[in-house]
Amino acid sequence: MTSALPRRPALYEMVAARDRLAAWLPRTPLLRLDLGRADQRIFLKLETLSPIGAFKIRPALNALLCRDADELRHGVATISSGNMAYGMAWAARALGVPMAAYMYADAPQTKIDGVRGLGGDVRFVSHETWWRYIIGTERPEGAEFLVNPVTDQAVLAGNATIGLEIAEDLPEVDCVLTPYGGGSMTTGVASAVKAMRSQAKVFAVEDENAAPVTAALAAGRIVEIETRPSFIKSIGGPSLVPGLWPLASQSIDGAIAVSLDQVTEAMRLLFSKAKIVAEGAGAASLAAALRSERATGNVVCVISGGNIDAGAYAQILGGAMPEA
Repeated sequence: MTSALPRRPALYEMVAARDRLAAWLPRTPLLRLDLGRADQRIFLKLETLSPIGAFKIRPALNALLCRDADELRHGVATISSGNMAYGMAWAARALGVPMAAYMYADAPQTKIDGVRGLGGDVRFVSHETWWRYIIGTERPEGAEFLVNPVTDQAVLAGNATIGLEIAEDLPEVDCVLTPYGGGSMTTGVASAVKAMRSQAKVFAVEDENAAPVTAALAAGRIVEIETRPSFIKSIGGPSLVPGLWPLASQSIDGAIAVSLDQVTEAMRLLFSKAKIVAEGAGAASLAAALRSERATGNVVCVISGGNIDAGAYAQILGGAMPEA
């Protein structure tokens, strides 16, 4: 893990990452969701159709493909609430590299099972320890090469390939909505979209029960916030990653906080209208598009992942709210 602050990927780095990943991964589609709205044309960037059902396979694989064999000789490790671990397990197995993931025990079981099913070693830590690993104030004990899922430069470039594909497939994109967890996906997507179409707006979407981006933008600095329990595990938190926030704050045009009711409504809509299974974080961008006055014109919602436990998803489709 490097101590250097991440920088905005250059366009050539994004293109190189896209070409690098193309040999391994299919391009995810951009699907029109016609809801009959006069001032809004919604498109879905379906990262749910990646080999692991989430966008994190892009940054994980790019991070490994950018390293030489000597760096990876003892294996690779990452810190994750679920999907980055899943993506890294896939990438590590594809390259024949041992892999470990530092996760918390209440991460979605489907993601834990996915990591183990691909041969990854899951190591449970507390939420507090997990956060210290993410922000870099503490490092796991172990010989593996550690890929930070938020601040690693190759991770940012891998995430930027999503934005590059959006701008290529929809050159007249006006607005992009992305779920904001650690912020590397939002920052990478914004870097690419704005490099291709400078007038496009990019908004971070977060759960109103844990909305540190909204709080930081209001205060003009990172602040600690109180959070409420939520079934959504991949976005939101008590604060922001200090190493990424300077770049993230310069890249986005604002934040939109959505309620759990709005997210579950979007999840049901995705299933009923397009037969798309999305986890809570994945559907948050559509929830924002349906509610925010800022989401006008050609609006792209990044549906970031579909790895939700079956029981929780059945509850949502039945009209109920899963437990946190």
